[in-house]
Amino acid sequence: MKGAILLSAFLLSQFGTSQLLKTQGQKIINDKGENIQLRGLGLGGWMLQEGYMLKTADFAGPQYKIKEKIAELIGKDGMENFYKAYLKNGITKQDIDFLAKSGFNSIRLPMHYNLYTLPIEKEKIKGQNTWLEEGFIMTDDLLKWCKDNKIYLILDLHAAPGGQGNDVNISDNDKSKPSLWESEENQKKTIALWKKLAERYKDETWIGGYDLINEPNINFTGKNQNGTDEMSNAPLWKLQKEITEAIRTVDKKHIIFLEGNGWGNNYNGLTPLWDDNLVFSFHKYWNYNDDATLKFILDLREKYNIPIWLGETGENSNVWFTELIQLLDKHNIGYAFWPMKKIDNIAGINNVKITPEYQKLLDYWKNGGEKPSKEFAEKALMKIADNYKFSNTEIKKDVTDAMFRQTTDDSTKPFKNHQAPGKIFATDYDLGRIGSAYSDKDFINLWVSDPAKRSEWNSGNQLRNDGVDIYKTNDNQYYVGKTESGEWLQYTINSKTNKIYSLDLKYASISNAKIRIEDATGKLLSTISLDATGGTENWKTVSKKGINLIKGENKIRIIFENDGVNLAYFELK
Repeated sequence: MKGAILLSAFLLSQFGTSQLLKTQGQKIINDKGENIQLRGLGLGGWMLQEGYMLKTADFAGPQYKIKEKIAELIGKDGMENFYKAYLKNGITKQDIDFLAKSGFNSIRLPMHYNLYTLPIEKEKIKGQNTWLEEGFIMTDDLLKWCKDNKIYLILDLHAAPGGQGNDVNISDNDKSKPSLWESEENQKKTIALWKKLAERYKDETWIGGYDLINEPNINFTGKNQNGTDEMSNAPLWKLQKEITEAIRTVDKKHIIFLEGNGWGNNYNGLTPLWDDNLVFSFHKYWNYNDDATLKFILDLREKYNIPIWLGETGENSNVWFTELIQLLDKHNIGYAFWPMKKIDNIAGINNVKITPEYQKLLDYWKNGGEKPSKEFAEKALMKIADNYKFSNTEIKKDVTDAMFRQTTDDSTKPFKNHQAPGKIFATDYDLGRIGSAYSDKDFINLWVSDPAKRSEWNSGNQLRNDGVDIYKTNDNQYYVGKTESGEWLQYTINSKTNKIYSLDLKYASISNAKIRIEDATGKLLSTISLDATGGTENWKTVSKKGINLIKGENKIRIIFENDGVNLAYFELK
């Protein structure tokens, strides 16, 4: 009997029990009736690339144009070899293991239809659907990794056949070919693809649902080309209803997520709901985190008595992330942040490191000049593909800390294990909320009508995603810059004994300035005068004696009393 109990416990721990999601009124629940708030991440940039993710936005936004640029340098075969490596490395089991360990319970997969079926222009027989194994196998593998970690996989048709809107980058839309809305063939292919996916995954309990069409943005009758003023949206609701009906012929269980026009937020003209297992998905970027910004979607939830889900959000500061999640928690709204990986990325979970060789390709594509050799370009591109491996990316622990711990905990944690004596780089200030670990006057990005209320965060766009502005010197050293009077940084430092230290501080400043050093209670430890150095990167070291630290943990703050002090590091001796 004991052996049977142990075996049963082992099987439960290995495979879990059925956790199929469904709707119940305004909640998403599992089959135990438990409320499930989806805390997810979108795998943007894997199956579908937008130019800004690869730093090609200035000259190649949609994926097909990126491929053209690459083929121009290394040929079609070389381009296909690059993408084969890129797709292989982009998302692996290591990535999903890491996301689950970080605290995410769901994944949103942005799919490009051309990994699953041919474009209508390439079908040998008009109206026929040729199925490609590549996309299905990638999805199968991803689902297995999600099941291993007991997290949900939500399928999202990010690039529909022909493209679903006028924002060409998000759906790889080639304007020289008929769009999803201009072509009955493209619509039929979209419906057939969803039926094929539903048939394949109908019995998979860790499939969280089907997100039918990502961010439709089209003016059917309105003046705004992205459909924000559209009043009827009749073709959109008709197609989503037809997709739902096709799915339900093979899968009557999984949730279906609906998105409105205007990048997912325009639900005008919505007809009576056609299914009893639907969720509204909205998207939210660059606005305030308050009830007013959610009113339209909260009203929809109330009116139709179905759940809502923030299917895409992100691309902002840690402060914005923390505040948003607190707001969503208040209203029991799930979410999927965007994206996981991109090149030179501080606002995502992982940063893909750029190389000088890849930068040379970008410079050529943008500015012209001497064409890089095929051999050089191949090596540069394959190195970037290799940098997409999880083990080669830079994990942004400040972002995950902001998304999880900081939403409920205002304490600070050391960013690194600082010891006295020792050198402490300015960029290694503590992890924590604004006002606890640091203070900065520009800390979020808002696209609002009043330019005075528009804030950029981290003007240097380096290393960390807080409001602290971090820059890189020409010799690849980092420093905190663009400081303003009253801003401060906190560092947790361990001292082996009660001891009085001397401090060497490396700084640059155009004018004379002053800083204070205090502990976290506000007790003054020292005041240091800084002479002008003659330039923002003309560095000078100033020494100060009498920094009194206690045995064990010390939390000290460097407070800027003037604007314009750049700080590289300080050393306790």
